[in-house]
Amino acid sequence: MAAAEAAAVVLSSSLKPDSAPVPESAGTAAATAPTSSAMAAAAALAAAARTGSEATVSKPALATKLLSLSGVFAVHKPKGPTSAELLNRLKEKLLAEAGMPSPEWTKRKKQTLKIGHGGTLDSAARGVLVVGIGRGTKMLTSMLSGSKRYIAIGELGKATDTLDSTGKVTEEKPYDKITQEDIESILQKFTGNIMQVPPLYSALKKDGQRLSTLMKRGDVVEAKPARPVTVYSLSLQKFQPPFFTLDVECGGGFYIRSLVSDIGKELSSCANVLELTRTKQGPFTLEEHALPEDRWTIDDIAQSLEQCSSLLPAELALKKSKPEESNEQVLSCEYITLNETKGEDDVIKTL
Repeated sequence: MAAAEAAAVVLSSSLKPDSAPVPESAGTAAATAPTSSAMAAAAALAAAARTGSEATVSKPALATKLLSLSGVFAVHKPKGPTSAELLNRLKEKLLAEAGMPSPEWTKRKKQTLKIGHGGTLDSAARGVLVVGIGRGTKMLTSMLSGSKRYIAIGELGKATDTLDSTGKVTEEKPYDKITQEDIESILQKFTGNIMQVPPLYSALKKDGQRLSTLMKRGDVVEAKPARPVTVYSLSLQKFQPPFFTLDVECGGGFYIRSLVSDIGKELSSCANVLELTRTKQGPFTLEEHALPEDRWTIDDIAQSLEQCSSLLPAELALKKSKPEESNEQVLSCEYITLNETKGEDDVIKTL
């Protein structure tokens, strides 16, 4: 299995709610531990109910609750945006709901909101995207190395430079004599521990730059050598020429695009990925756990974190961390994206 490479992007901004700030004591509690933050949020809402000024303190209370969130959950990534763009959209929605950031608010100690994803899907793919928030970002590497499941629709007879439907057609070959039995008979060759050559359009790097970036720039790029990957299960779900549907469960660093291309070659034709859906990543499934965008709220995510905590192995349980002291007065919004490969498994940063 390929080792995950972590890249971090830090976005900083000052923070101020739309209304009057909560007392300094509540702000200090928010910067210490999740339990203290939750108590501060509850106290602020209780005070609002007593004074009839709920609208005034709702934003500070939500900001406190947002900063207390910690763990791993899943969202539903649609086709279109990259994983990085989707993560930024999620971050912006949460900050806007909490009234953060604003141009002022300089009286609080430094508070950090960390949010990241653990296994990229490229813009043409949809499905489960695992997200870590708070100390949950430290658990994302395990999401990359864990198993993933995909439903992929391949198209026989056409090869593209990106190995999927977003690229330019580079070759066309006949496929009319290929039968369902022909496809089923070769799938065993792509099951188990195998060697796979990554696509040229990927997030793998050469001299510090992604291969996909070099390709788009017109640079000459040599293919990376084949590397060991694991396919736990592979089956043909449907065959309606020229289209065939695969159900694939694989380990980290595996490229669905390379698999479909290699299947086309093995059939003495060629093929590319027409559609790709990640239905499962680790214990998170698309149907049961992935939050659609209309549920990207602080309360919904808090509830999802609580529900998803039971899905994680005991060794990944979050440990309480000591509060950090700081005299800085900004909110740092950090997201961490982890690379393996472009598109199906990790784009902006990978498969």
